[in-house]
Amino acid sequence: MFSILIPSYNNLEYLKTCIDSLKKNSEYTHQIIVHINEGTDGSLEYVNENNLEYTFSNENIGMPKALNRASKLSKLDYILISHDDFYYCPGWDVELVKNVNFIGHNNFYLSSTMVGAGQVEFDAGQTVDNFDETKLLDNLEIIKTIDFQGTTKCPGLIHKDVWKRVGGWSEEFSPTGGDDTDFAMKLWKINIRIFKGLGKSLAYHFGSITTRKKHKSLFTYLGSRGNKIFLKKWGYNINFFEKFFLRSGLDKNKNLIFNEYTGPLKEPKKNLNFYVELIKGKFKIFYLYLVGFK
Repeated sequence: MFSILIPSYNNLEYLKTCIDSLKKNSEYTHQIIVHINEGTDGSLEYVNENNLEYTFSNENIGMPKALNRASKLSKLDYILISHDDFYYCPGWDVELVKNVNFIGHNNFYLSSTMVGAGQVEFDAGQTVDNFDETKLLDNLEIIKTIDFQGTTKCPGLIHKDVWKRVGGWSEEFSPTGGDDTDFAMKLWKINIRIFKGLGKSLAYHFGSITTRKKHKSLFTYLGSRGNKIFLKKWGYNINFFEKFFLRSGLDKNKNLIFNEYTGPLKEPKKNLNFYVELIKGKFKIFYLYLVGFK
C-alpha cells in the first residue's frame, strides 16, 4: 500500500521500535525505506542485517534531504512520511486506507494522530527504555479521538504523483523546522484542500528525540529559523497560515487548536482580525532580523 519513508540519525533503539511496530501492527503490506544519517550507532548494520531498503549519507543531512533521497526508492502509489521515534499502534493503516478509498482522488493530505508528544496527551513512557506498550494498547479505545481539521503533521500520507508535483520536501529548511508546514503550503498552492487528521489511526510519539538529545535549545532555534524561512518564502508566518488557512496551529495560550473535521477547507475570511494577525506576525519575525537572529 504505502512507501514509508523514515529518516534516522543515530537513533537505533527508536528505529527498531518503529519498524517492529510497523511489522506487527500493520493490516496491509507496506514498503519500508529508511534513510540512515551517519549510522555510527549500529543502525547501518541493522538495516543491512534485516534486509531493509535504505539510502545513506555519511553525515546528518536533515529530514528534508533524507526524505527526498528515500522517496527515490518508492515503488508504490502512496508515500507515508514518518519519523523514527513513532510506535505504530495496531490497525494504524486501516483508517488511512479507508479514507483514501472514500475520497476517490489523489488531492489530499491525511495523517494519523500522534499520541504522547503530539495531538493527544497520554503517558506510556518518554523513552524506549520506559515505554509501557501494554498500558498503551490497553487504552487504545479511550485514546481514539475525533477526525480533525488542518493537519500538517506526521505520519502523513500523500499520493506519489502529488509528491512529485510539489517537488517533495523543501530542502532549504534543512535540517528541520517549519518544513512540514511548508509542505502543506505547497499543497495549498496547487489547490489541495483536504488536510485531515484521523482520530482512529494512532501512532505513539516519543517526541523529537533526535533534536532534543542533540541540544536542548536546538528545537526552539530550528522552529524560529523555519518561521523566518517560511515568512520570506510565502509572506506569512507559520502559525498564521495554520490558524487562518488550515484552521489548526496554536491559540494565544500556545495550546493546539483541535477542530473537528467537517470537510475540505475553504479560503480564509479576510476580515479585520485576519489583517491584524498578519501584521503582528510579520512584526515578530522582523524583530528577529533586527536582533540578528540567524
